[in-house]
Amino acid sequence: MAHKQKRYDHHLQQPQLSHQVIKTATAITLGASLVVLSGLTLAATVIGLVVTTPLLVIFSPVLVPALITVSLIFSGFLTSGGLGAAATFVLYWMYRYVTGKHPVGSHQLDIARDKIAGAATGARDKAERLGHQTAGRVSASGVGQGSSTGASTG
Repeated sequence: MAHKQKRYDHHLQQPQLSHQVIKTATAITLGASLVVLSGLTLAATVIGLVVTTPLLVIFSPVLVPALITVSLIFSGFLTSGGLGAAATFVLYWMYRYVTGKHPVGSHQLDIARDKIAGAATGARDKAERLGHQTAGRVSASGVGQGSSTGASTG
C-alpha cells in the first residue's frame, strides 16, 4: 500500500508531458496572434497618419481655433461647476456652524477668532497708552497753551 502511495505522490508532483505540450502550444499560439495583432495595429496607425496628415494641414486654420474654443468652453464649464460645488459646501458648512452643530474645522476657526480678538484688544490698549503718554508730554511741554511770543500788528 505504501508503494502505491509513493507512486501517486510522484505522479502529482510531475505534470504529464502532454499537459506541458498543450500549455506550450497554447502560449505560442496566443503570443503569435498577439504579435500579429500588434503589427496590424501599427500598420493601421501609420496608414491613418499618412491619410489624415494632409487633411490636418489643410484644415488647421479652422481646426486650431475650434479646438481652442472648445477647450476654453469645457474648462469654463468645469471651473463653474467646481466653484458652484465649493460655494454650496461653504454655505452648508456656515449653516451648520451658525446653528451650533460644530462642523469639521470649527474648533480651529474658534481658536483663530480668539487669537485675532486678543491681538486687536492688545493693539487697542497699546494705542490708548501711547495716546495718554503723548497727551501728557504735550501738556507738560506747554505746547498749544497760547503763548504770545510774536509781535502784534495793529
